[in-house]
Amino acid sequence: MTVFAGILLLVNALYNAVVWPRFWKRVSQDPRARDAHGRATRFLTVHAVLIGVALVIAAVSAVAGVLLLAQ
Repeated sequence: MTVFAGILLLVNALYNAVVWPRFWKRVSQDPRARDAHGRATRFLTVHAVLIGVALVIAAVSAVAGVLLLAQ
């Protein structure tokens, strides 16, 4: 069961590491991301925070997966 959990955590980390940066690219190019003066809008700020949190969780998942598999 520990091996399964480790593999699952690594797959989760890999998935998030692939998906979220691509989503950031789309969000940052969205017309709602900047106002008329070129400043970041709340749309961009909220998505930046969400993506940042998701990537931190992915990093924690990767570390936990490696630790579980190293046992």
